[in-house]
Amino acid sequence: MTTPRDLLIVAMDIAGSRPVGPGDLSLALAGAELIDLLKTPTIRLDGGRIVPGHLPLPADRLLVEAAASLIMEEPYELVSDWLWRRGDSLAGTYMAALEADGLVVRQGGHPFRGGQRVLVVSPSRHQAVERWESGEPVLVSLAEGLGIHGGTGDPPEVGDYAVATVLAAVNDALLELEAERQRRGIEQAAFDNIWRGF
Repeated sequence: MTTPRDLLIVAMDIAGSRPVGPGDLSLALAGAELIDLLKTPTIRLDGGRIVPGHLPLPADRLLVEAAASLIMEEPYELVSDWLWRRGDSLAGTYMAALEADGLVVRQGGHPFRGGQRVLVVSPSRHQAVERWESGEPVLVSLAEGLGIHGGTGDPPEVGDYAVATVLAAVNDALLELEAERQRRGIEQAAFDNIWRGF
């Protein structure tokens, strides 16, 4: 399993302080992909930009797709730009992959509209939960950004500078997305108030 898949399993399996929206999850999954590509190392960071490497690609199909979508020419892409570009609807892609692998099934609902997606008991789920319960810093940091908190209370320490850079960019992107949601909510409320006045 990969960090993005483990993150999705944790997001489905562990209750957070608020429901995890697909936009937030997609940004975090894009960050998780970058971290796994750094570990391969299919990429490296240089001044906040993603520089492609020339080593063999990872074994996971979705990470291969991620690597194939890298910008290969200078000045290369900023981590923050990658998160928004690659993170567009990425949660649906990973959910479909888990479903295709038999790790997620649909329960209830109308036969033609599907139902709620639930995790099945599997070695992959067990591995993701084990990684979560062990307090693995990358997984815990990504999950905490989504409002899913571990039991320790202390923020995990990440020693690798490149990984820490990606995690910081994910947190910034999540804050930006939340600020945009709030701005739209305020605008909608103001618009509704105007119409109530007529």
